[in-house]
Amino acid sequence: MKQTPENFDTIIIGGGLAGLCNAIHLSKFGKSVLLIEKNSYPKHKVCGEYISNEVLHYLSFLGINPFDFGAVKINNFQLSTTNNRLVSAKLPLGGFGISRYQLDYILSEKAKENGVIVLQDTVVSTRFNNDIFEVQTKNSENFYSKIAIGAFGKRSLLDVKLERDFIKKKSPYLGVKIHVRGKFDANKVALHNFKGGYCGVSKVEKDVINLCYITNFSSFKKYKNIADFQENEVFKNEFLRAIFKQSTPIFDEPLSISQISFETKNPVENHMIMSGDSAGMIHPLCGNGMSMAIQSAQIASKLILNYLDGQILSRKQLENEYISKWNKQFKWRLKAGHFIAMLFRNDKMANFLLHVVRKIPFLLPIIIKQTHGKPIKL
Repeated sequence: MKQTPENFDTIIIGGGLAGLCNAIHLSKFGKSVLLIEKNSYPKHKVCGEYISNEVLHYLSFLGINPFDFGAVKINNFQLSTTNNRLVSAKLPLGGFGISRYQLDYILSEKAKENGVIVLQDTVVSTRFNNDIFEVQTKNSENFYSKIAIGAFGKRSLLDVKLERDFIKKKSPYLGVKIHVRGKFDANKVALHNFKGGYCGVSKVEKDVINLCYITNFSSFKKYKNIADFQENEVFKNEFLRAIFKQSTPIFDEPLSISQISFETKNPVENHMIMSGDSAGMIHPLCGNGMSMAIQSAQIASKLILNYLDGQILSRKQLENEYISKWNKQFKWRLKAGHFIAMLFRNDKMANFLLHVVRKIPFLLPIIIKQTHGKPIKL
C-alpha cells in the first residue's frame, strides 16, 4: 500500500478506545485517516470495562449507542476494605458496562464505515521533518501525514524510542482479568480491596461478569501462579471469595498485563498528540479510565479539525491548546486518583475512611465526583 503525503491528514498509532474515537471523529468531517493497530478485532484486554455516563452524548455524536450492543446500565457503587467492611452509594452520574472485546469491535467497524483505513501492523518508528510525519511499520512501509496521534496505550516500544520520562521508571503493578458467569447485581459496580490490591466487579453484555484486579508485583511474586495468589491473597476478602467461588470462568486462562505505569506523561511528544492512556492514566481504583480515553479523543479531534481547517494557525498553537485543555480536563482527576490510591494502600487508613463514609454517607459520592467529569458538551 503506497501513499503520498497528501493522502493522509492524520495517522493514528494504536486502535484502542482513544485511537478509534479519534478516527471516527476526524473521518466524520471528511478527513483522511490511517489507523495502525497491531492486533486484530475483536480482542479481549485487561480492563475494568465500566464507563461513566459522561461520554454517552459524545458516543451518540460518533454514531454509537452502546445499549444497542448489550451494554448494562449501572447506577450503584459498592466498596469493601481488607477487613471486609462494606459501604454502598449511588453513582452521581451513573455509567454502563461493556467489554472491550465488544466496544473496540463496534468502534472499529464504525471507523471503517466512515472510510478510515485500518491497517493491522506495528509501528517501529516515527519521524517529524518539514512539518510532516513519517511513520514506518514493521512490514517496512512508510506513511506520511500532517498530524500524528499516539494512542498506543499504557506502555509501548514507541515510548522508549521517544525517550519519554515515565518509561525509564519501572512500575510495580500487575493487572489480571477474567470473565465469568454467576450471580451479581447488573446495576452495580463493586470495588473490593485485598492486601496489596483491589478488584473491580461489574457486568458487561450477555450477562457476563468482568473481574479485573490490580496488585503490587511484590505481593504476587511470592506465589507460583495466579490461582495460588488468588487463593492466598485475593480471597481473604470474603466478597471476592464468594464471587470467584460461585461463578464459572469463561476464559481458559486469565489475561494479565505487567508494568502498568501511573507516572505523569506529556500530552504532546515530539509534536505527536497523545491520546488516551498514552497521555496519562488514572489509577484503576477510580474506575474511570475508559471515559477519560474517549473524552481525550474528543478534545484532540476538535482541535485537530480546527488546525486542518485553518482556524488554528500554527502547530505550536495546536499543541499548546491541547496541553491546556487536557490539563484542565484531567490533571485534577489524576492527582485525586493518585491521592485516593495512596490512602487505600494503607489498610488502617482505608478502614478508617470507610468508617467515616459509613457515618457520613454523602461523602462517598463527593469523593467519586473528584475522579469523574461532567457530561461532555458537544
